[in-house]
Amino acid sequence: MARKSRQDTTEETRLRLVAAARQVFVKNGYADTAMEDLTSAAGLTRGALYHHFGDKKGLLKAVAQDIEIEMDERLLAAAHQAQNTWAGLQRRCHLYLEMALEPDVQRIVLRDAPALLGLSYTEECQRSCVASLARVLQELMQEQIIHKGDPEMLARVLNGGLVHAALWISSEKDPRARLESAITTIDTLLSRLKTTGSHTPN
Repeated sequence: MARKSRQDTTEETRLRLVAAARQVFVKNGYADTAMEDLTSAAGLTRGALYHHFGDKKGLLKAVAQDIEIEMDERLLAAAHQAQNTWAGLQRRCHLYLEMALEPDVQRIVLRDAPALLGLSYTEECQRSCVASLARVLQELMQEQIIHKGDPEMLARVLNGGLVHAALWISSEKDPRARLESAITTIDTLLSRLKTTGSHTPN
Protein backbone atom coordinates (compact mmCIF):
# COMPACT_ATOMS: atom_id res chain seq x y z
CA MET A 1 0.00 0.00 0.00
CA ALA A 2 1.32 3.42 -0.98
CA ARG A 3 2.16 5.74 1.89
CA LYS A 4 0.10 8.90 2.23
CA SER A 5 1.85 12.11 1.33
CA ARG A 6 2.21 14.86 3.91
CA GLN A 7 -0.33 16.90 1.95
CA ASP A 8 -2.88 14.06 2.05
CA THR A 9 -2.38 13.61 5.78
CA THR A 10 -2.74 17.32 6.42
CA GLU A 11 -5.99 17.51 4.45
CA GLU A 12 -7.33 14.41 6.19
CA THR A 13 -6.64 15.99 9.59
CA ARG A 14 -8.37 19.19 8.54
CA LEU A 15 -11.42 17.32 7.29
CA ARG A 16 -11.65 15.30 10.50
CA LEU A 17 -11.61 18.45 12.60
CA VAL A 18 -14.23 20.18 10.46
CA ALA A 19 -16.54 17.15 10.42
CA ALA A 20 -16.25 16.63 14.16
CA ALA A 21 -16.70 20.34 14.92
CA ARG A 22 -19.81 20.49 12.76
CA GLN A 23 -21.47 17.83 14.90
CA VAL A 24 -20.32 19.31 18.20
CA PHE A 25 -21.30 22.89 17.33
CA VAL A 26 -24.77 21.73 16.28
CA LYS A 27 -25.22 19.75 19.47
CA ASN A 28 -23.79 22.22 21.99
CA GLY A 29 -23.64 25.58 20.25
CA TYR A 30 -20.41 27.53 19.92
CA ALA A 31 -20.53 29.13 23.38
CA ASP A 32 -20.98 25.83 25.19
CA THR A 33 -18.33 23.96 23.22
CA ALA A 34 -14.92 23.54 24.86
CA MET A 35 -11.70 22.91 22.96
CA GLU A 36 -11.56 19.48 24.58
CA ASP A 37 -14.99 18.66 23.10
CA LEU A 38 -13.67 19.36 19.62
CA THR A 39 -10.37 17.52 19.90
CA SER A 40 -11.99 14.55 21.62
CA ALA A 41 -14.66 14.24 18.91
CA ALA A 42 -11.99 14.37 16.20
CA GLY A 43 -9.55 12.12 18.05
CA LEU A 44 -6.82 14.71 17.60
CA THR A 45 -4.72 17.01 19.75
CA ARG A 46 -5.27 20.66 20.60
CA GLY A 47 -2.06 21.38 18.70
CA ALA A 48 -3.60 20.04 15.50
CA LEU A 49 -6.57 22.35 15.91
CA TYR A 50 -4.35 25.38 16.50
CA HIS A 51 -2.13 24.46 13.57
CA HIS A 52 -4.97 24.25 11.06
CA PHE A 53 -7.42 26.88 12.32
CA GLY A 54 -5.66 29.09 14.87
CA ASP A 55 -8.43 28.85 17.46
CA LYS A 56 -12.03 27.77 18.02
CA LYS A 57 -13.38 30.73 16.08
CA GLY A 58 -11.21 29.84 13.11
CA LEU A 59 -12.64 26.34 13.18
CA LEU A 60 -16.18 27.72 13.33
CA LYS A 61 -15.45 29.78 10.21
CA ALA A 62 -14.19 26.70 8.36
CA VAL A 63 -17.29 24.73 9.35
CA ALA A 64 -19.63 27.55 8.34
CA GLN A 65 -17.87 27.96 4.99
CA ASP A 66 -18.20 24.24 4.27
CA ILE A 67 -21.92 24.34 4.99
CA GLU A 68 -22.34 27.46 2.85
CA ILE A 69 -20.61 25.70 -0.06
CA GLU A 70 -22.92 22.70 0.31
CA MET A 71 -25.95 25.00 0.41
CA ASP A 72 -24.84 26.82 -2.74
CA GLU A 73 -24.33 23.52 -4.58
CA ARG A 74 -27.79 22.30 -3.58
CA LEU A 75 -29.43 25.57 -4.58
CA LEU A 76 -27.74 25.63 -7.98
CA ALA A 77 -28.60 21.96 -8.61
CA ALA A 78 -32.25 22.60 -7.74
CA ALA A 79 -32.39 25.59 -10.09
CA HIS A 80 -30.76 23.66 -12.95
CA GLN A 81 -33.24 20.79 -12.58
CA ALA A 82 -36.25 23.12 -12.94
CA GLN A 83 -38.11 23.31 -16.24
CA ASN A 84 -37.20 26.94 -16.92
CA THR A 85 -35.38 29.92 -15.43
CA TRP A 86 -38.44 31.25 -13.62
CA ALA A 87 -39.25 27.90 -12.02
CA GLY A 88 -35.59 27.59 -11.10
CA LEU A 89 -35.68 30.91 -9.25
CA GLN A 90 -38.80 29.87 -7.35
CA ARG A 91 -37.35 26.50 -6.41
CA ARG A 92 -34.12 28.11 -5.30
CA CYS A 93 -35.97 30.50 -2.99
CA HIS A 94 -38.15 27.72 -1.58
CA LEU A 95 -35.19 25.44 -0.92
CA TYR A 96 -33.24 28.15 0.87
CA LEU A 97 -36.17 28.67 3.23
CA GLU A 98 -36.56 24.91 3.70
CA MET A 99 -32.90 24.70 4.73
CA ALA A 100 -33.79 26.84 7.76
CA LEU A 101 -35.30 23.65 9.24
CA GLU A 102 -31.93 21.86 9.16
CA PRO A 103 -30.08 21.88 12.52
CA ASP A 104 -26.61 22.72 11.15
CA VAL A 105 -27.95 25.57 9.02
CA GLN A 106 -30.00 26.90 11.94
CA ARG A 107 -27.28 26.78 14.56
CA ILE A 108 -24.12 27.49 12.59
CA VAL A 109 -25.01 29.44 9.44
CA LEU A 110 -27.93 31.51 10.73
CA ARG A 111 -26.96 32.04 14.37
CA ASP A 112 -23.41 31.42 15.56
CA ALA A 113 -21.36 32.34 12.48
CA PRO A 114 -22.95 35.77 11.84
CA ALA A 115 -22.87 36.65 15.56
CA LEU A 116 -19.27 35.60 16.15
CA LEU A 117 -17.52 36.18 12.83
CA GLY A 118 -18.89 39.65 12.21
CA LEU A 119 -20.19 41.75 9.35
CA SER A 120 -17.21 41.19 7.05
CA TYR A 121 -17.78 37.43 7.09
CA THR A 122 -21.52 37.83 6.48
CA GLU A 123 -20.93 40.18 3.57
CA GLU A 124 -18.34 37.82 2.10
CA CYS A 125 -20.80 34.92 2.20
CA GLN A 126 -23.65 36.92 0.72
CA ARG A 127 -21.55 38.38 -2.10
CA SER A 128 -21.57 35.18 -4.15
CA CYS A 129 -25.28 34.62 -3.46
CA VAL A 130 -26.15 38.12 -4.64
CA ALA A 131 -24.01 37.75 -7.76
CA SER A 132 -25.63 34.43 -8.63
CA LEU A 133 -29.14 35.77 -8.08
CA ALA A 134 -28.34 38.87 -10.12
CA ARG A 135 -27.34 36.69 -13.10
CA VAL A 136 -30.65 34.81 -12.92
CA LEU A 137 -32.65 38.04 -12.64
CA GLN A 138 -30.73 39.58 -15.55
CA GLU A 139 -31.60 36.55 -17.67
CA LEU A 140 -35.29 36.84 -16.71
CA MET A 141 -35.23 40.53 -17.61
CA GLN A 142 -33.69 39.77 -20.99
CA GLU A 143 -36.36 37.14 -21.60
CA GLN A 144 -38.99 39.75 -20.62
CA ILE A 145 -40.29 37.45 -17.90
CA ILE A 146 -39.85 40.11 -15.23
CA HIS A 147 -39.78 43.90 -15.37
CA LYS A 148 -36.47 45.51 -16.24
CA GLY A 149 -34.45 47.15 -13.49
CA ASP A 150 -31.16 46.90 -11.65
CA PRO A 151 -30.59 43.15 -11.26
CA GLU A 152 -27.94 43.54 -8.56
CA MET A 153 -30.13 45.81 -6.43
CA LEU A 154 -33.07 43.45 -6.84
CA ALA A 155 -30.83 40.50 -5.94
CA ARG A 156 -29.75 42.27 -2.75
CA VAL A 157 -33.37 42.93 -1.76
CA LEU A 158 -34.40 39.35 -2.52
CA ASN A 159 -31.39 37.81 -0.78
CA GLY A 160 -31.86 40.00 2.29
CA GLY A 161 -35.52 39.04 2.51
CA LEU A 162 -34.70 35.34 2.27
CA VAL A 163 -32.02 35.56 4.97
CA HIS A 164 -34.33 37.37 7.38
CA ALA A 165 -37.17 34.97 6.62
CA ALA A 166 -34.87 32.02 7.31
CA LEU A 167 -33.92 33.56 10.67
CA TRP A 168 -37.60 34.08 11.46
CA ILE A 169 -38.37 30.45 10.57
CA SER A 170 -35.48 29.02 12.59
CA SER A 171 -36.33 31.00 15.73
CA GLU A 172 -39.65 29.20 16.17
CA LYS A 173 -39.89 25.95 18.16
CA ASP A 174 -42.26 24.54 15.53
CA PRO A 175 -41.02 26.28 12.39
CA ARG A 176 -43.05 24.49 9.71
CA ALA A 177 -46.02 26.85 9.91
CA ARG A 178 -43.64 29.77 9.50
CA LEU A 179 -42.00 28.02 6.56
CA GLU A 180 -45.35 27.70 4.77
CA SER A 181 -46.10 31.37 5.44
CA ALA A 182 -42.67 32.44 4.18
CA ILE A 183 -42.97 30.40 0.97
CA THR A 184 -46.43 31.82 0.26
CA THR A 185 -45.16 35.34 0.85
CA ILE A 186 -42.04 34.97 -1.31
CA ASP A 187 -44.16 33.56 -4.14
CA THR A 188 -46.46 36.58 -3.91
CA LEU A 189 -43.49 38.94 -4.02
CA LEU A 190 -41.92 37.12 -6.98
CA SER A 191 -45.21 37.18 -8.89
CA ARG A 192 -45.22 40.98 -8.67
CA LEU A 193 -41.99 41.06 -10.65
CA LYS A 194 -43.50 39.37 -13.68
CA THR A 195 -44.46 41.31 -16.76
CA THR A 196 -48.09 41.36 -17.88
CA GLY A 197 -47.36 39.29 -20.95
CA SER A 198 -45.38 36.60 -19.15
CA HIS A 199 -46.81 33.08 -19.40
CA THR A 200 -44.33 31.19 -17.24
CA PRO A 201 -45.77 28.76 -14.67
CA ASN A 202 -46.52 30.20 -11.23
